[in-house]
Amino acid sequence: MAGISITKLLIIGALIVLLFGTNKLRTLGSDLGAAIKGFKKAMDNDTPSTDATNEAAPQVENKK
Repeated sequence: MAGISITKLLIIGALIVLLFGTNKLRTLGSDLGAAIKGFKKAMDNDTPSTDATNEAAPQVENKK
């Protein structure tokens, strides 16, 4: 048992293509890519910028 050889991987890949079809695999790949891109964008937007967090809110005086 030396592990998974290239021929075993090719057979598994051929079975997956036969099972799902090329169109389904293409849409699955594009959906997965879009999900990863959205996750990375959300992670980048989660970090606060230094300018927005260091500025104090302006003080408003109440004049009667």
